[in-house]
Amino acid sequence: MESGRRKGLSGVLSSLSLLCVILDLQLDGVLGATHVEIEQHLEMGRKLLAAGQLAEALSHYHSAVEGDSKNYLTYYKRAAVFLAMGKSKSALPDLTRAIQLKPDFLAARLQRGNILLKQGNTQEAREDFEAVLQRSPDQDEARDQLMRANELDELQEEAHAAHHRGDYSTTITVLDRVVELSPWDPESRELRAECYIRLGDPRKAIQDLTPTTRLRNDNRAAFLKLSTLHYSLGEHQESLGHIRDCLKLDQDDKECFSHYKQVKKLSKQLDSAEEHIQEERYQEAIDKYESVMRTEPNVPYYTNKAKERICFCLVKNKMPAMAIDICSEAHQRDPRNINILRDRAEAFILNQDYEKGVEDYQEAREFDMENNEIREGLERAQKLLKLSRKRDYYKILGVNRSANKQEIIKAYRKLAQQWHPDNFREESEKKEAEKRFIDIASAKEVLTDPEMRQKFDSGEDPLDPESQQGGGSQGGQGWPFHFNPFESGGNYHFKFHH
Repeated sequence: MESGRRKGLSGVLSSLSLLCVILDLQLDGVLGATHVEIEQHLEMGRKLLAAGQLAEALSHYHSAVEGDSKNYLTYYKRAAVFLAMGKSKSALPDLTRAIQLKPDFLAARLQRGNILLKQGNTQEAREDFEAVLQRSPDQDEARDQLMRANELDELQEEAHAAHHRGDYSTTITVLDRVVELSPWDPESRELRAECYIRLGDPRKAIQDLTPTTRLRNDNRAAFLKLSTLHYSLGEHQESLGHIRDCLKLDQDDKECFSHYKQVKKLSKQLDSAEEHIQEERYQEAIDKYESVMRTEPNVPYYTNKAKERICFCLVKNKMPAMAIDICSEAHQRDPRNINILRDRAEAFILNQDYEKGVEDYQEAREFDMENNEIREGLERAQKLLKLSRKRDYYKILGVNRSANKQEIIKAYRKLAQQWHPDNFREESEKKEAEKRFIDIASAKEVLTDPEMRQKFDSGEDPLDPESQQGGGSQGGQGWPFHFNPFESGGNYHFKFHH
């Protein structure tokens, strides 16, 4: 019985072996590629590469490699496509495989050495260049590249020595040449970025760190550093983008997630504040910017930005006294910011302090001579200053420039009662009262008429005949009606209803 079992098992194994041979032959027929097909792929790849259609060329070279994994030329040509696409990391394995299949393939060795040198791997690059020179002593490119590899070694040593002693400027100077020789070396760029940060130049640090995110497979540290640098510069959207890139690599990275929460919170507050301003909800915008200062008190940019925008909102809300205080603080923090100067000038104008309004607009103009808004604001402030020295209707009624119609009428009634000529007996007093009464009536007419008030706010007196604006009367020292009730003398009877 045991003998029968053994015979049966032997028969099964023989059948399986035969089946495997048959399947192998069938699969070879299905999956294998003929020499003609491989040549067709190589030819199509060559033509597409020459035409600049790199992705299509790469597809044909993939097929050629799959069809004949022992052909060193197919690997070399695919490596050429990878290099043309800027994918040096992908080219290296193909060049290495080509060299393994044909150790005396000098073109592949030279190309691999060039890549290794650009990556900063001087030892491995030197081995390739020396191997080329050993077989072909007159190869000029290999000799030149070998000299560069030796130079790069010396420069890297010099840069690290300068960095170690804290000489960051020298380190940067040396690394400039290092990066020129090995632009794909992330370590040199990271070291130079650190030096730029030490010297207070985050912009250049960002320029160096950005390519390192592609030069390393998992460079979460670079994404985090880029995010913090943009954050410190007030570029919260860019900061948010980089920290999200870090979390794409590892959503559980604690440092990146902690920073993400901070940037996300601040970014939301800033965006919300600006949305409120767009919707003219200025008090809500002020509240949001106050939250911004509480969320990030340690980065000066955000406090400066919040002060600037709160200054703007207070002016829009016609709160000149508070606006002047906040704008002045913002100006101390950022003296050359023309937006702050513009807004404080407007606050001074609202407060009827036209001279200071003119001064702020003039200072802003010095910083930006081409800004039309500042130029127009200065012209308007100068007109208002000139006008205020003649007749300021707001001052006549004793109201703020932000006063509404009801407040203006109330002030008018009170002053008209006070300065009515019937209240005075002496002729000189009556003359003074008459003049004041006319000014009060003129102020009321201008400030309760939207069109005339707009003209006055723009620096024109609609009741001044000299301005030729067509709103004034020729009689009674600017009396706004078609007669002067005081010309005939006698008793004046006016009733004022409260």
